[in-house]
Amino acid sequence: MRVDIITLLPQIFEKVFDESVLGSAVKNGLIDIVMHQFRDYGDGRHKTVDDTPFGGGPGMVFKPSPLVNCIRDVRKMSIPAPVIGLTPQGVSFNQDLVKELAQFDRIILVCGRYEGFDERIIHEFDFQLSIGDYVLTGGEIAAMTVVDAVSRMIPGTVGCQDSVIQDSFYEGMLDHPQYTRPSIWEGLEVPEVLQNGNHALINKYRRSRSLLTTSVSRPDVFATCDLSDSDKEIFQELIDSSSSE
Repeated sequence: MRVDIITLLPQIFEKVFDESVLGSAVKNGLIDIVMHQFRDYGDGRHKTVDDTPFGGGPGMVFKPSPLVNCIRDVRKMSIPAPVIGLTPQGVSFNQDLVKELAQFDRIILVCGRYEGFDERIIHEFDFQLSIGDYVLTGGEIAAMTVVDAVSRMIPGTVGCQDSVIQDSFYEGMLDHPQYTRPSIWEGLEVPEVLQNGNHALINKYRRSRSLLTTSVSRPDVFATCDLSDSDKEIFQELIDSSSSE
């Protein structure tokens, strides 16, 4: 996959994209991340890319011409790709969208900053994306989040692909609790079912914990999950067990 990132601060991505799993994927050619400094498209001798908002108010707003000209040039550099504006009014970033974006051979991410984009720039986006209901200084951290999440879906990025499938939200649910050695630590013991080697019971236990954790910690997510008949039986057993205690 090729990822083009349009930003005023390309240098802040270097360390993030050079390290860990993502860095290995880049080195191994699974992901090609190309940075574009759109100040190069700025107006005049000082390469100006922003100006004060019409109607007054604090902050600065990205001018339309520099960014739109950059986007149009970047579109032409490789195969067709969706242009994604990282903005507060975008669709919420979730695992379903991660999977959808991972199907593209190329995506283009546009990082906002200051008070945002001149509204006329938004017509150049194929869609807008938000990573959450909070305020960031700029879209660079959002872009890092998108690249990291999407890259995990590309086979070979994560050494064990099964671990990706078992991640929280991959199939809508939170992940089940995880344990490792020692089996007893500060008086807290790993559940016996995880130590007996019966994989059918282990899988059922893990699924039940995933259902329970999601229903308690994220009822909003649980309410949207399409439970299988097996899930419904397991969840009913949890309810019955809780009622009998």
